[in-house]
Amino acid sequence: MPFLIALILVLLVQWLHLRLLRLELPERAQRVLPWILGLIHLPLVAFAGMRLAGLSLPGGLPLLRALARSGFYFQAFTVMHLVIAMLAEGAWRIFHRDLPPVTESDTDEETATDPGRRAFLRTAALVSTGGAAAFGLGGARAAFGDPEILRRTLAFPDLPPGLDGLRLAQLSDLHAGPLVGPATLRRWRQLTEREQPELLLITGDLVDSRPEELQPLLEAFQGFLPPLGRFAVLGNHDYFDDPRPIWRDLEREGIRCLENRTALIARNGSTLALMGLQDPMARNGRFRRLVFGPGPRPAEAARDLPAEAFRICLNHRPSEWEQALAAGARLTLSGHTHGGQINPIPGFNSARILGPRTHGLYREGEAMLYVNRGLGVVGLPIRVAAAPEIAVLTLKLG
Repeated sequence: MPFLIALILVLLVQWLHLRLLRLELPERAQRVLPWILGLIHLPLVAFAGMRLAGLSLPGGLPLLRALARSGFYFQAFTVMHLVIAMLAEGAWRIFHRDLPPVTESDTDEETATDPGRRAFLRTAALVSTGGAAAFGLGGARAAFGDPEILRRTLAFPDLPPGLDGLRLAQLSDLHAGPLVGPATLRRWRQLTEREQPELLLITGDLVDSRPEELQPLLEAFQGFLPPLGRFAVLGNHDYFDDPRPIWRDLEREGIRCLENRTALIARNGSTLALMGLQDPMARNGRFRRLVFGPGPRPAEAARDLPAEAFRICLNHRPSEWEQALAAGARLTLSGHTHGGQINPIPGFNSARILGPRTHGLYREGEAMLYVNRGLGVVGLPIRVAAAPEIAVLTLKLG
């Protein structure tokens, strides 16, 4: 049923786009437009159908994946194109409200009776094409330029003295895969290593959708060994396929995977309890009812911890903060939201659809949650008003 609804929406959007393109293109090109649009979207429909049905792709079918991604980008371009055209139509009606309304379809008769409207909409359609292209190029530049290095000091009145000054780096949502290649991953490693953190913490979505996408990430971070270690939890994208190879390869490379588990770290005579909660997607991997784990289990993660240990929790989704609080976390580190990733409306964060905690620091009593905007992208290779981020957090007693 979800696939059928999505297919109907794709067809509806492209029917509207076809009408808009007829304003921009010469008549001789209009006869082949439906065929061209069909060929663009056929791989997207086929790929989405296979994934939703839980069918594996032989050899990954890289050509089908690439063509499907191109179709998705074109669909996004279509939506932007239509929105700008609709705004132009609305502007025309506002500034010409004294004229009788036009109810006919886009025919020669309409052209004859209202040539000014048709010329205006044709110009607006052409401008919208340039506007959508500029929007995409600017967003791509923001997504793949150097991330913001966000340095913050977090003060806790009950921080054990030996943890005062502890400096940690949090990375999130790297999405290694088709859109994030080895060169980008190496650059992120260089920028993070330059900060000289004592701990490297990764809060999920290491890969875009397939376990084999992890290998370039591991190669990029090979040899980066902070003195207190490297730790990670998986995110929802890491469960789009069987996560067991990801668990195995992380541990093999010395990155401890904390899924409802805890690592005790000693520093200057004090103890840090680093906890990790499993993502709820573990209960529904591969978009089907395949269970790879129980989901978040705060009682299990906090079992038998020393009372004096200061607790930090890695928890991919900020919407699950209550689970981390139940485990006694004083500081919770999350990602998942991408800070909205694409925020075209000033003052409104698109991540609000995921919950009220979109990015930055939140407090609940003396406990804190930090939501990282992440580094990678999902879906569209652009970021708008949501720069990629490396968080460098220093703990202070006070």
